[in-house]
Amino acid sequence: MKTPRFLLPAATAGILALTMTACGGGGGGTTGGGGGDAEANLDKRGPITYVQGKDNSNVVRPLIEKWNAAHPDEKVTFKEQTDQADQQHDDLVQNFQAKNADYDVASVDVVWTAEFAAKGWLQPLKDKMAIETEGMLEPTVEAGSYKGTLYAAPVSSDGGILYYRKDLVPEAPKTWDEMMDMCSIAKQNNIGCYSGQFKQYEGLTVNASEAINSAGGSVLNDEGKPDLNTPEAEEGLNNLVDAFKNGNIPAEAITYQEEESRRAFQDGKLLFLRNWPYVYNLATTEGSSKVKDVLGMAALPGKDGPGASSLGGHSAAVSVYSDNKATALDFVKFLIEEEQQKFFATQGSLAPVYGALYEDQELVSKLPYLPVLKTSIENAVPRPVTPFYPAVTQAIQENAYAALKGEKPAKQALSDMQKSIESAGAGS
Repeated sequence: MKTPRFLLPAATAGILALTMTACGGGGGGTTGGGGGDAEANLDKRGPITYVQGKDNSNVVRPLIEKWNAAHPDEKVTFKEQTDQADQQHDDLVQNFQAKNADYDVASVDVVWTAEFAAKGWLQPLKDKMAIETEGMLEPTVEAGSYKGTLYAAPVSSDGGILYYRKDLVPEAPKTWDEMMDMCSIAKQNNIGCYSGQFKQYEGLTVNASEAINSAGGSVLNDEGKPDLNTPEAEEGLNNLVDAFKNGNIPAEAITYQEEESRRAFQDGKLLFLRNWPYVYNLATTEGSSKVKDVLGMAALPGKDGPGASSLGGHSAAVSVYSDNKATALDFVKFLIEEEQQKFFATQGSLAPVYGALYEDQELVSKLPYLPVLKTSIENAVPRPVTPFYPAVTQAIQENAYAALKGEKPAKQALSDMQKSIESAGAGS
């Protein structure tokens, strides 16, 4: 899925360390999943643990209760992580490295699949461990695959959405420039204009990538090599830099992750917000939300029309170290059943992985934003599948953050990103 790749020119040793983390030894399985841990416990059944980030919308617990009621001898325990992607990633890495058999099934961000598969930590979903992927959106299946083998079952997709105040802006902006022109409305109402997620973490990789791609640039070219020294990439990053300079993006947004930005918008402090679909459920149901009756949703604005969202989403992967892989596989299959997919959508505003569900009239009546989300996903740019991803995303974060804070010009930040990605080995 899509997110840019850049690294600071700084700390060559740090980059090398990250590169080794991404591709070096560690896991007990082998790349491609042959032999060793990947062939163990395939027929065993019993209790398992499911690991996922914070269940903000109360989606996971009801499903686990449903599963446990039907499988009293194969109960699932929910291991809830934090709501921060970076911490979720590090927790999984530590437990996979330790060959922790208690992490049977894990929710894997689409950008982690290649890294974890290359390390031999994920069970290949083939042969007797295969799942049915017919009808799934192709990008979701690609995101769960590495070197032609499926390692993680698509559970939810994701695309960026522009949320806006319909009481202040009758019609959503279609381009970035249109949105910036509307910032005068925010000033008249003494609120901030626009925010995404600009703290130095994975969310900044997403936002910087979207800015670059929406302006016609790209992080990597068709050959998988960094392509950041272009006028289009500079224009995209400068759109964010300039908005911070002139106040169209409020200064405090440099500290925002998903939840901070969501709360600012729900508290009536922003006119526009870039975030994921999960915000819809919370913004329309939480009692404290000041936007529940005036919430508008649109595709992200680009240069001449819809922008290029970073394709997000999560998949469910079975650990090669699980003691009960037959149960783990059945639980994964349970998560991707259509009934559960509809529940994810209605309860948690999570994008389905089956294309037909975007045309399901019952679902669309409950979630009128689905056509907008489909447009977002259709225009999304996938982040390249690479085991070097930790180094790549750090490059993006560090350089984009420096540019947003005014510590280096956008052109220099992009040049440094380019060099760092090349140094990390991605795209070589």
